[in-house]
Amino acid sequence: MNKIPQIGCACEKPDYNYTEYRSSELGIDHTNNRYGEVSFQQCKLCQRIWVHYFVEYEHYSKSGRWYKGIVSKKNRSQITPENAVEYLESLEWYVYGGSFFDSTGTIGQGRVQVD
Repeated sequence: MNKIPQIGCACEKPDYNYTEYRSSELGIDHTNNRYGEVSFQQCKLCQRIWVHYFVEYEHYSKSGRWYKGIVSKKNRSQITPENAVEYLESLEWYVYGGSFFDSTGTIGQGRVQVD
């Protein structure tokens, strides 16, 4: 399990606004035809980097869901769209939300529900 300390930055709060990040696209996860959008986001306040995973199934209402977890600089180069879910599941905690969960964000850990 990857232990990432919480430092009290606003980016750790589940309802933190996406405009407070610099984003760069990593790619699309085609695993199981889910077409998950994977990107890196850097907090403008504390400079920590997050991996962000978003998936939505257009033929199902309220299927949108996203997850984000902190990435260390040494792990960043090892993350690909195809292993982002595995990385998130390895974290001690992550933030998740979306219409699937009827939530703007919650702290979680363990299994990531993307299929």
